[in-house]
Amino acid sequence: MTDLPLVRLGNTGLRVSRLSLGTMTFGGQCDAQAVDRILGKAVDAGINLLDTANVYPFGKDIARNGTSERMVGEWIAAQPGRRQSVLLATKAGGVMGPGPCDRGASRKHLLDSVDASLQRLRTDYVDLFQVHHDDPDTGLEETLLALDTIVRSGRARYVGVSNFLAYRAALALGIGRAQGFMPLVSVQCRYSLLFRELERELFPLARETGLGVLAYNPLAGGLLTGRYQPGQEADGGRFGSGDASVAYRQRYWNDPCITTAQKLGGIAAEEGVPLATLAISWVLANPAVTSCILGASQVAQLGDTVAGATYVLSGSLKTRLDEMTHEFRFGDAPR
Repeated sequence: MTDLPLVRLGNTGLRVSRLSLGTMTFGGQCDAQAVDRILGKAVDAGINLLDTANVYPFGKDIARNGTSERMVGEWIAAQPGRRQSVLLATKAGGVMGPGPCDRGASRKHLLDSVDASLQRLRTDYVDLFQVHHDDPDTGLEETLLALDTIVRSGRARYVGVSNFLAYRAALALGIGRAQGFMPLVSVQCRYSLLFRELERELFPLARETGLGVLAYNPLAGGLLTGRYQPGQEADGGRFGSGDASVAYRQRYWNDPCITTAQKLGGIAAEEGVPLATLAISWVLANPAVTSCILGASQVAQLGDTVAGATYVLSGSLKTRLDEMTHEFRFGDAPR
């Protein structure tokens, strides 16, 4: 087993690896054999945090929702003692059925969701339970009270949020503190060389309040692997024909992103390091980031990304990457 650096998750005493494994591909791009290989490789590499969600593998067919959690649960149950060696994180809030209460961050849905997730994961608690998205139809106090209930009942050790705007995360922290609820310990958010908006508000909030940051999508849907070139059709991987591909094409399949990814590939070649390794190392170089969530559809993909945890950017290289991707901070004055 490789020793990855361990850090505290926010203000907690929970020590998480600098890399986490995301499982959105499980049950979609990955069958049971691939899942077994990917999870085994990740744990052997020193990853101790597995991140899933009740809507994974994510798609239009909601009957498949929960497949990722079931596959993770089956893998954990297959070996005695495995549950104690990993930290489980899951999320709730997405659409899980046709009814009006089968989604969102209401007390009913969150309490129903955590029970269902525990059953699929074959465990009596998760280490981190997160609200997947902010819910404009539910007051934050109701959501936070539900999370408080989940922790105090022993169904989760810690709670956090995902995909929250900075002001909403700040409001949630303030309400929770005023009401004496169990505190939010983390925020999960999209972050990469091609999406840097969160550096402007969310990351300063996290550093000032001690909120842990779990950064997902660090390779911009695979664009930062160097696999794609300008003029190429979006016909493979996360940009293929899967249910999630539309979102990835909207986010990244445009001339600025593709052209910048090509330039970044040139820098990686100069440094003699895979672009994926460089991209992961850059994400981890931000002091606000606690852990970087890796995704994989095949075990071979973990080689270059895991290497990013130990590859150290020089100050000059970090500055060069920052300057090349400054436009993706959005709203800042151009340099």
